[in-house]
Amino acid sequence: MFLLPRHRRTTVGLAAATALALSCGWATADSSAADSPAPGAGTVLWTPSTAQGPSSFTGVQCATGNFGVVQDPAKGSVWRAFQAAGEERCETLGPNLTEGDTFYLGWSSKLDIKDTNSRYVFQLKCSPSTGTANHPIEIDATTKRIRLQEWDTDHVAHTLWTAPTANGQWHSYALKIRLGRTDGTIDFWFDGVKQTFTTGSGTFTGTTWDGDRNYFKWGSYHLSTGDATNTFTSPVMATTLEAATAGS
Repeated sequence: MFLLPRHRRTTVGLAAATALALSCGWATADSSAADSPAPGAGTVLWTPSTAQGPSSFTGVQCATGNFGVVQDPAKGSVWRAFQAAGEERCETLGPNLTEGDTFYLGWSSKLDIKDTNSRYVFQLKCSPSTGTANHPIEIDATTKRIRLQEWDTDHVAHTLWTAPTANGQWHSYALKIRLGRTDGTIDFWFDGVKQTFTTGSGTFTGTTWDGDRNYFKWGSYHLSTGDATNTFTSPVMATTLEAATAGS
């Protein structure tokens, strides 16, 4: 079972995760039921709360006022990360991770990119950035395509998957990740469908961990000439695919 690291901030502790899941509507209103999920339902390990606001993330790297909660007609309360032209990033940080763990991660996202440049909209980030894979797993996007890449310990990118997209389209994402420096694995679902990678396999083995600290980032990253907005549902980290994707 996945255990959250002791040094994590208290906002992403396991007890807080259960409370946050309740506030996001991904568990029943009965807290005892949340503590004892039905067989096969899985356990939510971490999720931020739109009711609690940005403080439910481990950190926020955005210009003041550029990240917060908005109401979407299709998804309800969601997060909005706005990267203005000329700014390097608007990203939020998820919990610190533990090498060797396996978990599922799910969310949905809608992009609005005002130039032709590519943005990172999700990163599994490692620290330090130099001398490592930097971002062992990342999803980047333009106005026309979404791409999933793995970066190895020499910081060489391996494109695993691409798909067409357009501004204003909601898409759902789910990953099964085992964290390992050279023996990590990735499985990927897009819009609810398990994807086959460019390798011809549904599971990729390679670098999913490097450095001495790994964590998640969602938003928009890369200095560009136009604005970019990433609107996304609260990510859910869980022990099963069903639990990770229930809210997306």
